[in-house]
Amino acid sequence: MAYPYVSDKEVRILSTYFGDPKQRHLDTYVERGGYKALEKALGMGADDVVNIVKDSGLRGRGGAGFPTGLKWSFMPKDSSRPHYLLCNADESEPGTFKDRELIRWDPHQLIEGCLIGAHAIRAQHVYIYCRGEFFETTQVLARALEDAYAKGYAGENILGTGHTIDVTVHAGAGAYICGEETGLMNSLEGKRGEPRVKPPFPAAVGAFGMPSTINNVETLCAIPHIVTNGGEWYKQYGTEKSPGTKLFCVSGHVNKPGNYELPLGFPLQELIDDVCGGVRDGNALKAVIPGGSSVPIINAEEVSRCTLDYEGCVEVGTMLGCASVIVMDETADIVKQVRRMVDFYAHESCGQCTPCREGSAWTAKIMRRIENGEGTEEDLDMLMEVTQKMVGTTICVLSDSVAAPVQSSIEKFRDEYLALIRRGERVGAA
Repeated sequence: MAYPYVSDKEVRILSTYFGDPKQRHLDTYVERGGYKALEKALGMGADDVVNIVKDSGLRGRGGAGFPTGLKWSFMPKDSSRPHYLLCNADESEPGTFKDRELIRWDPHQLIEGCLIGAHAIRAQHVYIYCRGEFFETTQVLARALEDAYAKGYAGENILGTGHTIDVTVHAGAGAYICGEETGLMNSLEGKRGEPRVKPPFPAAVGAFGMPSTINNVETLCAIPHIVTNGGEWYKQYGTEKSPGTKLFCVSGHVNKPGNYELPLGFPLQELIDDVCGGVRDGNALKAVIPGGSSVPIINAEEVSRCTLDYEGCVEVGTMLGCASVIVMDETADIVKQVRRMVDFYAHESCGQCTPCREGSAWTAKIMRRIENGEGTEEDLDMLMEVTQKMVGTTICVLSDSVAAPVQSSIEKFRDEYLALIRRGERVGAA
């Protein structure tokens, strides 16, 4: 069986070698064209590389969707101070499992993307910050990096070009908040993993007080392909405003969960029905979270109108986020699932901001009371009021991540909350 499921509707660029352990080896990677893009990029000026990425329209794959080339262009042009490229491999969003697979199966693809990105922003050092629980994945990456150093693809005088770029793999300690870019920088510096107030922005004052750019694993893995084939080639996939392919992590009540690489703009309903083999056991679809647990839930009717790109998700009242598609069928207990999400965020809050620290804890307490059949209708108004005060009032968006599933679930599945409140009975059992 192919890894673990594949579809003829996929456009496999980043995920071509998923399931093939030979791709982890440097010799195999080079035989298949690896590090040719690095060689090409190092023969170009830094601004020329940035312009290729700008032309491609590549948007950051970590959730925000900010244009990558534009982000790179914010870095200072002078080299009087050290510059850093930080790769965010702290993949901790519930429902997300793409970055670990990119690293596990094709580590040199990420290393090559990091080296090209470093050259483009005039960085002398790359830090790849890996989630603490990624023990096996981090080992695979570390071994691949040792091989790259040994063969002259990283370190001093890369490929005889005179360019020196060092790469360090850094393992975190398992804190969700360190996936936020400024929390990541604090952790990397040995400080408490807390987000920083912006401005100053990382391009001005980043890691170790120096100009820094933070990119997601999937973003950097796309870079070698764009440098090799050009921006126009990349734009043949996806939509005008959301070009390229995207890895969609599908979990929940589908027959074929897994990672699927598809053009942005792909219909969500088609992903569920055709690519993933439909909803399990022939059950009816109830709800989907398209972008990981921190984005609003949409119901079955909205799913039928949703296209999986940044704009298409907004049109139905949600966000693409990390493209972590969580599917729930008619047996799903919405209240229970939302309560579990809230518990996660309450546990992972760094506690720095009062609306997040107190709001997430109180939201979890109220959600648990309702789930246990001990709530009141006034609790629903209280949840909406508390979570509304959590949106846009903190340093990072963790508190917003609590509000999104709570508010959207109350708006769209209020009857399930009321059933628990009025009868103490849960709708669904899963």
